Amino acid sequence: MPTHYFDLYERVAEGFWCLGHPLDARRRELEDPWQFSVGEPAHFKGLIRLPLSVEGEAHDYSHAAFGTPVVSAKLATVFQELAPGDVELIPVEVDSHAGPYFILNALRTFPCIDTEASAEVDYWTEEDGLPEKVGKLFSISGMRIDPSKVGDAKVFRPSEWKGSLIVSEDIKDAMERAGITGAKFEAVTGPPTFDPVRRAETRMRAELWHQARLARAAVWRELGDMSDDFYIPPVVGGPWPGERQNWTAMQRPDGHMLIVTDGLSDPFNDILDRPTAGFGLELAIETPEPLGEVWKSWPVHLLERVAYEVAEFEKLRVTLSKGTLSMEVDGVGMPETLVTPEGRVAVLIGMETDSLPSRFSIPGGEVRLLTVKALMPAELQWLLRQGKGAAAELIRRFKDAGEGHLSRSWRQPVVS
Repeated sequence: MPTHYFDLYERVAEGFWCLGHPLDARRRELEDPWQFSVGEPAHFKGLIRLPLSVEGEAHDYSHAAFGTPVVSAKLATVFQELAPGDVELIPVEVDSHAGPYFILNALRTFPCIDTEASAEVDYWTEEDGLPEKVGKLFSISGMRIDPSKVGDAKVFRPSEWKGSLIVSEDIKDAMERAGITGAKFEAVTGPPTFDPVRRAETRMRAELWHQARLARAAVWRELGDMSDDFYIPPVVGGPWPGERQNWTAMQRPDGHMLIVTDGLSDPFNDILDRPTAGFGLELAIETPEPLGEVWKSWPVHLLERVAYEVAEFEKLRVTLSKGTLSMEVDGVGMPETLVTPEGRVAVLIGMETDSLPSRFSIPGGEVRLLTVKALMPAELQWLLRQGKGAAAELIRRFKDAGEGHLSRSWRQPVVS
């Protein structure tokens, strides 16, 4: 029975390819793209194609969208020889690459995470507003597993955290001997690597962050219905106060979709003796348009880009503390109707509305909820021509037109 195991990751590097959403033979997106990352046999049996989101040099080990592991023929041979009963290798066609390539689908799961030996563990709670997730892992770092709970498996996924693909030491060694590209490994067995003092600090930090999250969740629940269908994957790192980026989406009583940042008011990571409210603000974008898969929609991508700029540059936050702010962000992937000739999309931040609270409180202090409204290119040009005081006039025209703070992919401009 193997005793040493490793979490297998994709080694992301500049110049290498990035694989997109799995497609069927007619190049339609698969309805259940998660089926290759849950530790069960895949149910789709037709031809699968993988588009390239970014052109570049191929890896032997890569992740397509939804964490789908993709391997070269050389790496597929390693798994066929060492763990034939633990995986299925599903042929795929990768655009502009001859291959062959395969989806590596692990077939086994085990409840094996040792939460006490893991460095940091957090769980979903009832206050998060998603009953189906209560008690499940929300995040984990420094993972450790109990090898006695996985039998003789050499490839599997922890049932508590199926996003991790675990391989045995002999598979790791075989991959390294074969010179496999694109893979990196993190030990999930052996003595815990965390420092007891640092772990105590981590738990204090997690408690402060948890208090803020619960307080915001209470506000979000008052604004609309949250559902697992609206889940937006978080991002670890970046310039947010807690160094993790979260978003929450909810459906308003009138059917509109509201997406908010959920962490710009997180406590600062380096302050542990008291709760803080981070930047003291959160951003919100609301649209009456149907969005389909919310996490892939243009309002979510627009909010992500605006939030990054606000978090990165203090001068923007200072300006917002005094009133509204217009700004531009990258227009790649945005609706063409919103994109300026320079390839940008403009927004107006801080327009007040009676349908959303302008402020609310969390343990660390007061938080302002600032609306983000997408502008039509003609409205941006008008703002730039008019200069000082133009934003107030534009807001008045939005209100007169019945548009208010809502964002749309297309509408008639309120200026000429």
